[in-house]
Amino acid sequence: MASNTKAVGTRERILGVAESIILNHGFSATSIDDIIKNAAITKGGFFYHFNGKKDLARALIERYLEQDNRIFDELFLLADQSSDDPLQQLLAFLGLFADMLENLDETHPGCLVAGFTYESQQFDEEIRELIKQGVLVWRKLIQIRLDKIADKYPMNTDVSIIALADMFTSCVEGGIILSRIFMSNNSLVQQVLLYREFLRLAFAHKTP
Repeated sequence: MASNTKAVGTRERILGVAESIILNHGFSATSIDDIIKNAAITKGGFFYHFNGKKDLARALIERYLEQDNRIFDELFLLADQSSDDPLQQLLAFLGLFADMLENLDETHPGCLVAGFTYESQQFDEEIRELIKQGVLVWRKLIQIRLDKIADKYPMNTDVSIIALADMFTSCVEGGIILSRIFMSNNSLVQQVLLYREFLRLAFAHKTP
């Protein structure tokens, strides 16, 4: 049991170090030797956990998407407890999300999904499809909520629900880029709050 726990810890350390280096330098510019050096492991230790960079990339994306989905699930659970109204629930989720981002100790490190998308030529179809499916999960997460809101309240603007759901991803990813440029999470927080305000105004039901 202790040996397995140590192996899991080593694997997680490799993933954490690799993600940090890749977010700062890009996937193609990051070598296995860079990861080995910064993770303080042997080459054999790396290849015990991963077959190579492709295997590492897949594990990184799976880990990143899982972490994001877990955060969203936790925040939606809290938001749903605050109200029975679907619009208020989504607005509460966005407020909680903005608060979480504002309270980060450091500037947001960047988005692995976006970074891998910029370097999509480095990956095979399997990894590109994994990234696509991850983004579609985010779309569906918001779309389900918006469908419930639209069933109860008419919209004040002629925008498709899918486009409105994708706007969440656009605001977050764009906000991350701005935060990285200005070295402050304020831009990211403001983009999330602007999306929240847009939703509030998009529906006829007026909220405080």
